[in-house]
Amino acid sequence: MLSLQGVNTHIGQYHILQGVDFSVPERSLTMLLGRNGAGKTTCLRTIMGLWRASTGKVLFEGREVQRLKTADLARLGIAYVPENMGIFAGLTVRENLQLAAREGALRDERLERIFRLFPAMKRFWHTHAGNLSGGQKQMLAVSRAIVEPRRLLLVDEPTKGLAPAIIAAMIDAFRELKREATLLVVEQNFHFARSLGDAVAVMDSGRIVHTGSMGELAADEALQRRLLGLALESHQ
Repeated sequence: MLSLQGVNTHIGQYHILQGVDFSVPERSLTMLLGRNGAGKTTCLRTIMGLWRASTGKVLFEGREVQRLKTADLARLGIAYVPENMGIFAGLTVRENLQLAAREGALRDERLERIFRLFPAMKRFWHTHAGNLSGGQKQMLAVSRAIVEPRRLLLVDEPTKGLAPAIIAAMIDAFRELKREATLLVVEQNFHFARSLGDAVAVMDSGRIVHTGSMGELAADEALQRRLLGLALESHQ
């Protein structure tokens, strides 16, 4: 569904992505792993058109999209959940979702889908987003991304700072999301990555240094240490 071919991204004088090559299979969840500062967030932002690739190609369903505007990518069915979640704290849960809906119309079938995945969204429907807990804010950010049907979801560290019980709920929700969309997820929590990942791409210093199945990486502690500098099992 998604393929990056020789993608370079510069931010000012800094050469962040350096010839990035990897693919995301359709109807799968691909984990994008790597040390802090490896370029993972830059990769997602480049795919979404928030930062422009200097050279190389980004292909979505076989079509070159690296020059499209972010709004046009969203219309193609791509959604992005940033690490900072990007919710509007002064608006209610309903208003946040309404902003993401086409023409401001919230469709009942999509709302029911969201409420099944994240029951807290129904419970806090009229609550200002700024008053939600960290986990509830993350649920809102994901809910906003799927308020319309999406082909591809880009999600940056969905479990960062969340309690184990909330992470467990997010795992259940993402397992359901895999049934309707393709996902590319940046994540540091190994339990989340191992539970959900089908494929994995590992970044280091702006380059892809490994691709393969998540199961193979999870089973190979020596490979984990070589690629990531630690054993994932000890880095929950």
